[in-house]
Amino acid sequence: MFSIGEKVVYPMHGAGIIEKIETKKILDDERDYYVMKISYGDMKVMIPVDNSIEIGMRRIESRERIDEVIKLLGEEPTVMPENWNRRYRENAVKLKSGNIFSVAEVVRNLMHSDRKKGLSTGERKMLMNAKHILLSEIVLVNDMKIEDAELMIEKAVFE
Repeated sequence: MFSIGEKVVYPMHGAGIIEKIETKKILDDERDYYVMKISYGDMKVMIPVDNSIEIGMRRIESRERIDEVIKLLGEEPTVMPENWNRRYRENAVKLKSGNIFSVAEVVRNLMHSDRKKGLSTGERKMLMNAKHILLSEIVLVNDMKIEDAELMIEKAVFE
């Protein structure tokens, strides 16, 4: 179980801070929910407490792990399927996993593809979402501005 004030990651939405835990009654079913403010943007999400672990909610990574993620961003992109649908599905699975290294891999590969040949609208949206997820955690872990985290990612991928 997570506590109020704890920094956590919710897959597909990113990292944030649990602001409160509240009980909601929906159709005669009363459940507790984490109310989480995402660190990047102005979004709040409600996550059912009883299945938060099953859906991949986790504590944020350490600074050392973020340093490893930055190194991963600087590696050569992995070979992705030529078929757009298959590539999109594989990347979607990586994002849903909540694993920061998988998210970083998606960001790196799509950034390289975008620079090389451009991205479709769907993959461009996926890149924006993956970057958002990655940025939200980097910002929280390193206590830095979003612009600085964006620059850190850009430098790591292309330098």
